[in-house]
Amino acid sequence: MDEPSSQNVFHEPALTEREKNVIIAGVLLSMLLAALDQTIVAPAMPTMAAALGNAEYLPWIVTGYLLTATAMAPLYGKISDIYGRRPVIFAAILIFLAGSVISAMAPNMLVLVAGRAVQGLGGGGLFALTQTVIGDLVPPLERARYSAWISGTWAVASIAGPLLGGLFAEHLHWSLIFWINIPLGLLAMAIISNPLKKLPVAIRRHSIDGWGALLLVAATSLLLLAMNWGGSRYAWASPEIAGLIAVSAVFWGLFALRLYRADEPLISLEVLSNRIVLTGTISMFLLQAGNIGLAVYLPVYLQSALDLSPADAGMAMLGLLLGTVAGASLSGRLIPRFAHYKRIALLGVIFSVVCLGLMGLVADRTSLVVVEFLTACIGFGTGTVFPVSTVSVQNAVDRAHLGVATGVLTFLRSLGGALGVAALGAVALGYGLPLAGEGVHAAHTGTDASFAAIFFATAVMMILAFVILSLMPEKPLRGYDREAAPAVVE
Repeated sequence: MDEPSSQNVFHEPALTEREKNVIIAGVLLSMLLAALDQTIVAPAMPTMAAALGNAEYLPWIVTGYLLTATAMAPLYGKISDIYGRRPVIFAAILIFLAGSVISAMAPNMLVLVAGRAVQGLGGGGLFALTQTVIGDLVPPLERARYSAWISGTWAVASIAGPLLGGLFAEHLHWSLIFWINIPLGLLAMAIISNPLKKLPVAIRRHSIDGWGALLLVAATSLLLLAMNWGGSRYAWASPEIAGLIAVSAVFWGLFALRLYRADEPLISLEVLSNRIVLTGTISMFLLQAGNIGLAVYLPVYLQSALDLSPADAGMAMLGLLLGTVAGASLSGRLIPRFAHYKRIALLGVIFSVVCLGLMGLVADRTSLVVVEFLTACIGFGTGTVFPVSTVSVQNAVDRAHLGVATGVLTFLRSLGGALGVAALGAVALGYGLPLAGEGVHAAHTGTDASFAAIFFATAVMMILAFVILSLMPEKPLRGYDREAAPAVVE
C-alpha cells in the first residue's frame, strides 16, 4: 500500500527547534516514569510483603502492571489520532500518577496490586505516545537518531530502577518507590503543556470501537496470564493453562471479526494490510521475544554457571544494556545516509545470531570477560533493529494513522517480550534449569552445558526475526526537503 505522492514530504509543525527539544525531553521523562516502574519494584518486593502481608500475591505486583500496560497501548494510539496528543498524554500521566498514589498508600497487598494495575493503564500509553509524539515532530529521515534516546531511557531505567528500589526499601520506605513519580510526572506535564498545543489534530468525524477495545484487552490479558502462570504456578499441560489459552484464542478470533465488521475499527485495516507495518511489527515481536527473554535468563546463567552473586549478576548485565544503546545510536545516525537502510538492521541481526551461537558453544567453559564481550555484541546487533523498525513503520503510514501504527508496534513489542520469557522458561524447564525469579545462588542446579539451550533458542528467535525483516519492503524516508537531505549511500 503506497501513499499518494502529495504525502511524500513531511509537513513541519509550527514549532521552534527549542520547543521540539523541550517536548522530546518532556515525553522521554514521562516514558522514564513508566520504564522505571517495570524495574524499581523487584528489589523492594520482600519488604512490601513483610509490611503488607499476603506474600502469595507478590507476583501480581509485576503481572498487574504488565497486563494493563500491554493491553492498552493500541487503544491510546487510536484515541490520540482522534483527539490529539496533548490531552491523551496528559490523561496517561494523570492515570499513572493516580495509580502511584494508590500504590503508595496501600494498606494491604490487594490494594497495592490494584494500584499497580491502574499504573499500567497509564504506563502503556506513555510507551506508545512518546514515540508517536516524536513521530509528529520530526520526519522519518531524521527520526531514527531519536531512537537512541529512547534506548538510553530504557537503559537508565534498567540500571537506576533496581538501585533506587533497593535504596528506598532498605534505608527509607518502600512507598517512596511510588511517591517519587508525583513530582517527576507533574514536571513532565509542565514541560510539554504549552508546546504540545501547537501539534496538529486531525479534524474528522470519529468514533471509538469500545467492543473492539474490550475484546483486545480480554484476549491479551488471558494470554499474558497463561504465559505468566505456565511452568510456575501451573504445569504447561494443565487444564488451567490450556483453558486460558483456549479462551484467549476465542477472544482473539472475536477481535479479528470485529476488525472486519466495525465501521471504524480500533486498528485500521488499512494499517494492518500495509506490508511494511505487518512485517515490521512482527519482526519487532520476534526480536523482542529473544531480547527480553535473554535479559531475564542471563542473570540466571551468570549466577548458576559463573558463581556470581545476584548483585554481581545484575552489574554484569551492563554489557547487554550498553551494547543495545550503542547499536541503536549508531543505527539512528546511519539510517538517513543509506538508501537501503534496512540492511543496517539485517546485518545487526546476523551479528547477534553469530554471537549467540558462540555463547551457546562456550557456555560450559567460559569466563566473565568473554560473556561480557559477547553479550555486549549481542546487544549491539539487536540495538540496530529498533530505529529501523520504528522509522519504517511510521514512515509507511500517513499522519492520521501514526498513533495507531505506533500503538500496534508498541503492543507487539511488549507482547513479544512476555512471550519470549515464557518460551525460554519452557526451554529452561525442559533442561532442568532454574526458572527466573527462583533465587539461584552459586549452586550448580544443572549442567553448565545445558544453558547453551537458552542461547540457541534465543538465536532461533533472532533468525525468525531476520526472515520476517528481510521480507519488509523499503520505502524512501520522507523529509522536510528531499533536495536538502543528506547524501545517501546506495
